Amino acid sequence: MNPLDWNALRAGGSVALVFAIPFSIAARVVADGGGSKGTASLLSLAALVGFVLGAGVAAWTQQLQLPLKHGLICAVGTYIIAQAVFIVVRLIRGNEVHWLAALFNLTAAAVAGRVSAVSHCARVAP
Repeated sequence: MNPLDWNALRAGGSVALVFAIPFSIAARVVADGGGSKGTASLLSLAALVGFVLGAGVAAWTQQLQLPLKHGLICAVGTYIIAQAVFIVVRLIRGNEVHWLAALFNLTAAAVAGRVSAVSHCARVAP
């Protein structure tokens, strides 16, 4: 198993969480408050961009010549951490948890992380 550049993952994760979490919360507030589905979707898309940015940072700053691995781990890891917190809060409040939506969004975060990391592969190519 290849080692991981934990500094790159921390940097990318920080960027992902700073950009994605506020938009994720806003999307959930709009959706739960009966707001516009279009607005909620736009906010969710903005959150996805946060995961793309974080994965890009992890892919760029890693020093092990493994940008794809670091981008994917960053996007998936930060999504799982954030989503776990959101799910726990919803369960504590007695609200419904949309498990299928969480799984779908995990897939979207993984794809976003992979796409972002692929764009940085040229930097590593000999």
